[in-house]
Order: sequence, then C-alpha cells, then structure tokens
Amino acid sequence: MGAVVVIVVVVLVIALAGGSDESTTSAPSATTTPATRQGETHGPQTERDDLVSFQLDDRSQAGITDIWLVWTIKNSSSEKSDYSWKWEAVDADGTRVENGSQLETDVRPGQTAKGEYPTTLKSVKGIKLNITSFDRTASLM
Repeated sequence: MGAVVVIVVVVLVIALAGGSDESTTSAPSATTTPATRQGETHGPQTERDDLVSFQLDDRSQAGITDIWLVWTIKNSSSEKSDYSWKWEAVDADGTRVENGSQLETDVRPGQTAKGEYPTTLKSVKGIKLNITSFDRTASLM
C-alpha cells in the first residue's frame, strides 16, 4: 500500500510541475561510476545536473540477490526543491527488465541528499540504467 501512495505522490508532483525534461538519459550500471548522459556537452548547468549519481549497487552475497538503486542529489538552485524522476533498467538485448520512479523532497539550497531503493533485478551484468524523465520543482513547504 505504501508503494501505491509513493507512486500517486510522484504522479501528482509531475502533473503539477509541468515543464519536465522528457529525454532519455543513460546512467551506469557499475556501482562506482558517476551518472553519464547520452550526448552530454559541457554547457550551462541544468537542473538535471543536480542528480550527481544514479546507479545500481549489487549487495548480493551467499547466493541471495540484493540489488539496490542508489542516488545522490545536490541542490544547486536558490530554493528548497523537490526532485522526481523516472527510470528504466534495460538488458543487453534492449529489453526493459524493470522501471520505476523516485522522489526526493525538501532538499535545501546547497544540500546533498542520498537515497536508495530495492529492485527486483536478478543481476547487474549487462544492465543499463536510463533516466526517462527528470523534474525539479520548488518545495511547497
């Protein structure tokens, strides 16, 4: 039931926010590599640059699969912000094997927020993460 509430909140935030970035962006599957973007150029900073890292963390041991999404957001704006983004995990054949959305709220200017979320992935081998939409909005509180 909690997951449904989170999804509803994310959908409402995205619907109310308007102007979101709908381009697909690659994120790495390695646990120590920072997020990269397809066609990345070194121009002016965008709000998506606040997503410092977004990757898979394979915590599996003793034959038990335990793979998590981990991320770091640093608010570079001048206002307290909420972040929401959609992602997909794609295998080497191009098949989407999992997708979801994440939400990080009330991040103060200059503050760094870290988060994690469990997945149902069985392996990180050959998996590529894509960010399919990303949005930053001013916090309402």
